[in-house]
Amino acid sequence: MLETRICTALLFSFFYLIGEVAGTYPRAQNVRWSSSNFKTLLQWSPEPTNYSYTVEFSVVGKNRERNPHCIRSSKTECDLTSMLTDLKATYSADVISEPLPGQSSDLPEFPHTRSDTFCPYKDTDIGRPDFSIEVNKEKDNITLYIKDPPSAIYKDGKQLNMRDIFMNDLKYRVTYRRATSTGKKTADTDSNQITLKVDKGESYCFNVEAYIPTRSPGKQLGEMSMTKCSQAGDRPFYEEYGIGTIVCAILIIIVAIAVAITVTVVCCKRRGRAGNRGKEGTPLNSV
Repeated sequence: MLETRICTALLFSFFYLIGEVAGTYPRAQNVRWSSSNFKTLLQWSPEPTNYSYTVEFSVVGKNRERNPHCIRSSKTECDLTSMLTDLKATYSADVISEPLPGQSSDLPEFPHTRSDTFCPYKDTDIGRPDFSIEVNKEKDNITLYIKDPPSAIYKDGKQLNMRDIFMNDLKYRVTYRRATSTGKKTADTDSNQITLKVDKGESYCFNVEAYIPTRSPGKQLGEMSMTKCSQAGDRPFYEEYGIGTIVCAILIIIVAIAVAITVTVVCCKRRGRAGNRGKEGTPLNSV
């Protein structure tokens, strides 16, 4: 493994030196999209030395565009969030290796590396939602109120959330269990609210994640929320402690009462006998 890394590094250095002699520049490596809640970055490596990078992108099949902040830059990422205006379109991008700002080159074409295609609507990762818990008076129903995660997209000065973008495509998956158990159940909801039937008075723990079934299987679920648990309510006495515990407690009480009665009776008899003996030993008064 070490030998492979050394060989790779030597080859890269070799081709880099050849490129320098020939007046060309190393190609960008590992060009990839990184997108969460529609904040979308194009990233790559390595960091440039004596050259720079320029990013071009477009909807597949259309004219290329440039982000003015990613022209002859020394950075290894480019924020394209505000440039990908059609969220359902499919994009591709090129990272071009060029001279440093202010320098020129006689090369007719600069080395470039093309990314995989990317569709924000289908590929961005969805962050964890927040939610609140409400238990009904009877303690047998729990309702979750789910808050849509915010996005990095703004429209007419308003920050859009996931419901604004996905609309009816957005669902939520709830995973829940009794606080005292490891067995889990799941339930899906089309809205931001779901009511679940639970065992009366039991505490339940919940996790929520965005669920978009129209996506490919590996992209359907978002990041899972933090775990939240409901408080345990008042339960009937026999449910709280169990029949076995109650019976055992009753038997202990009966035995304790029986022992107390027995001890009391024995003590009373002993005192009676001691009193009789004292009377028999007393002399009669003379007449």
